Amino acid sequence: MNSHAIRSTLYLDLTLHQALCCKAANTHRSISKFVNDAIRLSLQENEDDLAAFADRAEEPTLNDEAFLVQIKADGTL
Repeated sequence: MNSHAIRSTLYLDLTLHQALCCKAANTHRSISKFVNDAIRLSLQENEDDLAAFADRAEEPTLNDEAFLVQIKADGTL
């Protein structure tokens, strides 16, 4: 275990815990490793979303009515 790891109590739904135990046993990985990886992935996805929003911040926006007019003109509606 990582020397910088912190012990924490985590309450899981019974079915999630059972599935996690089976997955951990079948892959020879610890439950802690799965939980840490899942949290890292979730945080990375959030970071990616925020970066995408920042990249598109200068793009013009359309309200609902203008959007409908545009897609009708394009023939996609």
